[in-house]
Amino acid sequence: MNSTAQDAEDSSAPAIPAIPLAFTDQNDTPGFQEGLISPELAQWIRFRAEKLKLRLDDRKWAAELVNHLRDSLLEFLKKSDDQPYFQLARVLNSGSYYEMVKIHNANEFDIMLTFPPPSRLNWTELGQYQGLFYQVSLCRPTHSPIRSFLLEDGLTISASKFISEMYLLVRRFIRTYKVSDNSCHWVVNRKRVNSPAVTLSLLEVGNGKQELLSVDVVPALEVSSKQGWPQAARAGPDVDHWLGKKAKRALISQNCFFVPKRPPGRNLDDIAKEGWRISFSHIEKQIISSHGNKKTCCESAATKCCRKQCLKLLKCLIEGLKQRYTKELDALCSYHGKTAFLHTLSTRAEDSLWARRQLPVCFMHLLGALEGHARSGLLPHFFIPNANLFAQPTFPRKALVFLTNALEEQRTHGLPLLMPPAPAPPMEICSPYETQPLQYPDLQKTSPVENVSNKMLFFVAVAVVVFVCLVACWKHMAN
Repeated sequence: MNSTAQDAEDSSAPAIPAIPLAFTDQNDTPGFQEGLISPELAQWIRFRAEKLKLRLDDRKWAAELVNHLRDSLLEFLKKSDDQPYFQLARVLNSGSYYEMVKIHNANEFDIMLTFPPPSRLNWTELGQYQGLFYQVSLCRPTHSPIRSFLLEDGLTISASKFISEMYLLVRRFIRTYKVSDNSCHWVVNRKRVNSPAVTLSLLEVGNGKQELLSVDVVPALEVSSKQGWPQAARAGPDVDHWLGKKAKRALISQNCFFVPKRPPGRNLDDIAKEGWRISFSHIEKQIISSHGNKKTCCESAATKCCRKQCLKLLKCLIEGLKQRYTKELDALCSYHGKTAFLHTLSTRAEDSLWARRQLPVCFMHLLGALEGHARSGLLPHFFIPNANLFAQPTFPRKALVFLTNALEEQRTHGLPLLMPPAPAPPMEICSPYETQPLQYPDLQKTSPVENVSNKMLFFVAVAVVVFVCLVACWKHMAN
């Protein structure tokens, strides 16, 4: 169990006064004015944000191990004759660690291995999935080594064959790979049907249950910028008033990628089982790294903002919710929080709105934005606005209502999952279809007057007991 769950269940802390309901901002999402946040809550938000920083020693140790693994795997693929097409692999680092928004520990990494197709690609949108999933094929027949991944028509690229071959090669690589630290070793995890990644875990020697690091190796087909993005994403992300139109044009002119991930759900047809999902993870990394409206944000000590701190806090809260309500919020993931974060950056574009000293206010705005998306049932993909990440069946309505109630509860009761709460019964969230208010333990402190009265009653009771004992002893001696 990580530190979030431990803090939420085992620690004690001063009780935080209940916070009044917040105002609604111009986008009709719940937010908070600075005066409505108690000093105690503001202090805890800042404290938690500091605690989420990665330790430099841990980060260095993990980065060295992962970089060595990455470079060795790339060298192995380039020298392998088993699958010539994979000799073309190039590395593209992505994910929260490389975006500098990883929380708790540097223990999860994403490595994207990109592969250029031998010719232009054709893609056909799988209509029921709103522009996220595609059937991908070559424009013309080829003699390229990619032929081993084609279906019977000689053009359609099979996602299942692609990821299966990646698994075989990584397993073959791991059999001969030696970790520089002899106290641990890498293993390849079991294949997951709907995952585009080959997941490796670093385990201690002699302790197969203790995972030290996890790495997702994701193969991806590269779409040249000359072809442009699929129609559903061609308008580009809504960054005109935040990063500017020039920056938007630069983003749209970059390559995009397809990763071998089939759509969610059961009873998929043969075409959907070979589906690919479009990925903009490299552009998300670029946006989060260069996040300032004035293009100078966080480049000097005088212009530090709290954007990344807010995202880390939201990731921490989502992680805490998933640990506490594992079954009810199974559909929730950190990408929902990241998407709400990107939309919030677009609507709150000015750097001055994200000043470091405004961290508590900014985080409550971000939390309110995610709650607003959950309440409306609409969370558009940042690059494909017609794709709703809260749509059914991917995110069931029951889970969405439960998430709305849980976020509202966190917002109105002082973020108990982000701080060590006072000892109290666990939170109880009503059924998603009930309308009565949520039940929540009383977090108010006992008043000083009540404390004095309780102490006086205790001493009086002790005195009475002592007096009765003395009288009994005196009678026994007299007899």
